[in-house]
Parts: sequence; structure tokens; C-alpha cells
Amino acid sequence: MKKKSKIRIKRILVFLIFNLVFAAILVPFVLFWGPFQSLKTVAVGAVATSRHPQVVEAFLSQEEISRIMNSNDSQGISGGQLIGRKQIMTDKTSGITIEDIQGQSFKGKVMLIKDPKRVKLAVTKEIGITGERVSDFVKNKGAIAGINAGGFYDPNGKGNGAFPDGLTMHEGKLVHNNVGDKAVNIVGFNDQGKLVLGKMTASQLVEKNMREVVTFEPNLIVEGKSVISGDGGWGIAPRTGIGQMADGTVIFVVIDGRQPTWSIGATLRDLMNVFADYNAVNAVNLDGGSSSELVYDGKVMNKLWNIFGERYIPTAFVVMP
Repeated sequence: MKKKSKIRIKRILVFLIFNLVFAAILVPFVLFWGPFQSLKTVAVGAVATSRHPQVVEAFLSQEEISRIMNSNDSQGISGGQLIGRKQIMTDKTSGITIEDIQGQSFKGKVMLIKDPKRVKLAVTKEIGITGERVSDFVKNKGAIAGINAGGFYDPNGKGNGAFPDGLTMHEGKLVHNNVGDKAVNIVGFNDQGKLVLGKMTASQLVEKNMREVVTFEPNLIVEGKSVISGDGGWGIAPRTGIGQMADGTVIFVVIDGRQPTWSIGATLRDLMNVFADYNAVNAVNLDGGSSSELVYDGKVMNKLWNIFGERYIPTAFVVMP
């Protein structure tokens, strides 16, 4: 009897394992080749902007991916406004306010910093070797808060955030440049604490008295004008962005994503609309996906998508005391 019972259990386990493996193999075919167009749009947007875009490239042509990613660009989408804002913390001494935000498909956090000159760039101490976590940047700089900043390139395939991409400047000194004399879209603060966006070369950063700079895109709001058409063409994903109000107040936005029971994520238009809701005159998208993170007082404030915890990245915008 015991022997027969063991055989039955083994058969059940084999059956369950087989079905799990079969389902796992079947999922991408259903997502990318199935009849559910809305599901395909969300899946393509999420995977194509993740660390593993080759997954979707294995199932769809580049033309099809581009068509799906830009399917709403010409449809004049206005995008949904925030449906909820709730202040969860304000510290008048430090001039920092944190709010919960909620849209149709996402949840996130907004941090408002009154004094823009307190926002500095933190750069990994080991460029070319490894990046650091946002919480490490905040702690090592003696800061009180921080968000992930620019993107990175990965020549060694390690994915450890060792190489900041584009132009990177800290305290007025260029600390990394992998684009030579090429003009790239910079995100940074000048010596007056103004958030400056737009294409610049390394020499122009010096000419325009830039102090803290990373490279990323696209711009969302420039001098009070919204510049995203359609949904932005980058799909739905976790997002990070930085903006500034007319009075100088800096706006950090981090939106959670890829968590169906919590927050699916946001389009670029959704992110732009958040900044518009906070009266930003300038705003830009920063690195997103599993990099999206907000740290305050030693704690991660948002819900990370990465099951392995904080990602190692090359740069972060931090708020000094």
C-alpha cells in the first residue's frame, strides 16, 4: 500500500510539474501571438522597456513592436488625470513633503523639495566596476532622500549599473562622458538651482554653468508646455521623473508598476500629467523599470518591482540636509 501511495504521489507531482512548465512555455505565445490586443499592448510595452527586450524581439518583428509601442501616438490621447492625492508626510524644517498619488492604472509617490539647491547628484564611487543602491547613495552622501537618476550602458553584460550613459556632471565637473562631442538630452541643475532640459554637448555644460547633470529622455514639460504626443510610445512601466515648479520647488515622482494587484504602471503621458497636476514648468522622464525608487529617512518609500530588492545604478538625485 505504501509503495502504491508513493507511486501515486510521484505521478501527481510529475503531472503538476509538467502542467506548470507547459503553462510557462505557453504564456509568451498567448501574450504576443494571442487574440487579446489590449493584453498584447501592455505586455509589449512592459517587456520592451525592461532589461530584457530580447524576449519580445524573439516573438515579434521590430516593425510590429514599433507599431504597438506607437499605436496611440496619433490618436490625440489626453491621458487620465490623478484620481487621488494624499499627503503622508511634511517636514517644515527640511522643507520636504511626501504624497501618495493614484491614477487609473498606477500608484506612486511624489516628493516636493522647497529649496532646489539642496538637490545634488550622487555618482557611484566605482565607475566602470559597479553601481550603488539608492539607499547607499543617500547614506554615503549624508542625504535625507533620493531617487534614481540617469540610465546606464552595460558593455560587460553584468547589469550592475557601473557605467552612467551620456554626460554626467557633479559639482560642475564632468565625471563621465561616453558620447564625446555629441549633443545629448541632459537633465540637470545650473548654479542658480534651475532644472535645465535639452540637448547639450560637454563644452556647453560648462558654458551654461551647469552643476549636477545626467543624461536621459524624453522631456515631458518644457517651459510650461506639454511635449508628449499620444501616450508617448514607451508602453506602460514603472516610472521615475523629476520636475520643477515656477517657485523653484523640485518634484520627485516615482510610480510603481508590473504589479497587477497593486500598480500596473504608467505611460509617459500619465507621468507628464502627474507633473502638470503639480504645476511643473519643466519635467523629464528618468530611468524607470526596476530602477524606479524613492528613499527617505533610510527607508524605501515605494513598492519595488524587482524581487531581488534595490537595483545597482550609477547615479541618483539626492536631497542634502
